[in-house]
Amino acid sequence: MQTRLRSDLLPSTESQQAEQILRRCVHCGFCLATCPTYQLTGNELDSPRGRIYLIKQLLEGEAASVATQQHLDRCLTCRACETTCPSGVQYSQLADIGRGLLERQGLRRWRDRQYRRLLQTGLRQRALFGTAVWLGRTLRPLFRTATAGIPPRRTLPAWASPALPANAPSVIVLQGCVQAALAPDTHEATLRVLQAAGLQVHTVPREGCCGALAWHLNDQDAGRDDMRRMVDRLWPLVEAGASAIITTASGCGVQLHEYAVLLAQDADYALRAARISALACDVSEVVSQHLTPLLPQLKPAGPALTLHTPCTLQHGLRKAPLLQDLLVRLGWQLAPVAESHLCCGSAGSYSLLQPALSGQLRERKLAALRAEQAAVIATANIGCQCHLQAGTRTPVRHWISLLAERLRD
Repeated sequence: MQTRLRSDLLPSTESQQAEQILRRCVHCGFCLATCPTYQLTGNELDSPRGRIYLIKQLLEGEAASVATQQHLDRCLTCRACETTCPSGVQYSQLADIGRGLLERQGLRRWRDRQYRRLLQTGLRQRALFGTAVWLGRTLRPLFRTATAGIPPRRTLPAWASPALPANAPSVIVLQGCVQAALAPDTHEATLRVLQAAGLQVHTVPREGCCGALAWHLNDQDAGRDDMRRMVDRLWPLVEAGASAIITTASGCGVQLHEYAVLLAQDADYALRAARISALACDVSEVVSQHLTPLLPQLKPAGPALTLHTPCTLQHGLRKAPLLQDLLVRLGWQLAPVAESHLCCGSAGSYSLLQPALSGQLRERKLAALRAEQAAVIATANIGCQCHLQAGTRTPVRHWISLLAERLRD
């Protein structure tokens, strides 16, 4: 795809990256078949190929419009198109560049800007969000529909931490922003499973947000500030010898993997950010690597699971086959799921910003997940867990919590 950048954008590193990405697109249209929003609207401007044209026009100097913003806002950034693309177009990176350029033009209504600022502030501040979750659980009998996505409180069975040798491998586990309030059992389960596998586990003091939330709300400056703070807080543990930085929310995992790219132009952080990205991994990767000492400590698996593989795990981290294989090795039977490549509609804050499209995608996903009538739906991302739970009575759990419940006393 030939592109003539605006003269004022030529020196920009981002614009040069965008031009390289655009040149890889050959207009084949394979992405249309796997784009969730195109499946719903049938409008090519709600597809990756259509959005690529819109971003190309922005880069070439064509005036932006509210319609352009709407089509870019409707993108879930699920990256199914990247998995499908035979030319290796890095669509998500191009979408970030286009959104950033569009946001700086100030087309968004004041009310929408304030709503996004409220989400960014409320969801990133753990104490504030934790209070809101507590209030939601307390008032659940009065507001069942509004609180349906808040998981019930869960307490893991009693379990004694094993004594580990001083030379046991050391890892860092991130709690996440919203997960710490919505599903604290996921973090506790992760600590138990990793300790049972023989790993020393460290958490991050004053952890904060990884930057994903602000970044996906198009506040890219705030997102990079969050990333720098995370690098600063992780670095002492990395220097102390941690061999992995583990996330249990695959959305956070994708963001950590991209630190190397997103902070590449920051001379003070580029090298450390690249190291963080290299160490970042999903919890499924570590459990898979340390499975042998874990297996004798597990009770038999329960009923068959229906596995929902989040887009961030499937298309972002490309670890869905690893998780599926791991669960089978752990003894679970996995029910087949139709259209497993399509997004459930959660996509971080997308379900709050685009509720109509998000709701349609959730119903489509739940219809596929419920087809096998499994007793529980397992997933690997807190956003997907809550979004799906709001639409079904079938329990939706993080797979690591189900695994921790199988640890012998």
